Amino acid sequence: MKKCLLLVAVIAAVIISCKTGKPVASYTDMSVPVRGFCIVAPQPRTVDSFVHFINTELAPRSVNTLVLRVDFNYQYTSHPELRDSIALSKEDVKKIVAACKANQIKVIPQVNLLGHQSWAGTTYNLLKKYPQFDETPGVFMPAKYQWPNADSLYCKSYCPLHPDLHSIVFSLMDEICEVFETDAFHAGMDEVFYIGDSKCVRCSGKDKAVLFANEVSVLRDHLAETKKELWIWGDRLLDGHSTGLGMWEASKNFTWPAIDLVPKDVIICDWHYERADKTAVYFAMKGFNVITCPWRNGAIANKQLTDLVAFRNESTVDMKPRFRGMMQTVWTGNSNFLKGFYAEKSDTIRGGKTEWNCFRQLYTAIDKLK
Repeated sequence: MKKCLLLVAVIAAVIISCKTGKPVASYTDMSVPVRGFCIVAPQPRTVDSFVHFINTELAPRSVNTLVLRVDFNYQYTSHPELRDSIALSKEDVKKIVAACKANQIKVIPQVNLLGHQSWAGTTYNLLKKYPQFDETPGVFMPAKYQWPNADSLYCKSYCPLHPDLHSIVFSLMDEICEVFETDAFHAGMDEVFYIGDSKCVRCSGKDKAVLFANEVSVLRDHLAETKKELWIWGDRLLDGHSTGLGMWEASKNFTWPAIDLVPKDVIICDWHYERADKTAVYFAMKGFNVITCPWRNGAIANKQLTDLVAFRNESTVDMKPRFRGMMQTVWTGNSNFLKGFYAEKSDTIRGGKTEWNCFRQLYTAIDKLK
């Protein structure tokens, strides 16, 4: 019955197309509107290899959204002190933009904001150059990092209430959106463990959910001034206690009530890597547009895809469009991914579960929806 209804919809679309001259939406377009791929931006020396991957692998699979985690891998002119020592030039970025335009792929740059201002024993550029923005200046970076540790240090956060912070952050956002010629920006904001620290002179004693929601709103409102969308990861908006999802895929530091305070036009990237948790329904019921994000487990990715199609087919008219699609996430380096992908390397430690195999499996399954 559902297939018959889908066929009727397609026939109707063809009739409309003949009258209007507009292209017909495919089954895939209707079942999985956003078909995404998220990866760290390439280094300058591998831009051409990545452009080749866009043209020969992403485009043929009908990928239509590319989230590039740029952070400080760009030669910013607004704040050149924040550039990585080796960073993409404007010309490098334009090669990527041109490839995406040619293949009708929307490119969305990401700069990690709020959390992920450090990793292991390394402090990233924002807090390195502006240590006054550190939410936890009394926590020092270890010579040898390990988890767990006495300071509960996973990644540093900036203080969202520092009066000088946002003028710098906004400049980075504006510049990176302009060079990528985009109407959307991904702010990360996942796995924020340091927020509302008891020793922070500005944040101490404040509601952590309110602090988180206000930072999302500040970033969203700035982008809205130029009609751009804000995308974020969704884990801080989930209750890690009641759901059993834990402190990584959800929050155990009381940020989850922010879900009722965050503007509803923020796009939520809902990531779950070991189970096909049904939290996309929760986000959609709260009024958000949500994108489901797998990682390295192809079986889980295919289950998430099956769920997505079911959610869209079996939801109300109001809920259906909120299930926006799927986005493969990659957490290894750009060049490492390409090497693994083209060599079809297997991960024997993880039973063959790799990001490139998951990518192939997910998009093979999406292709079967056509």
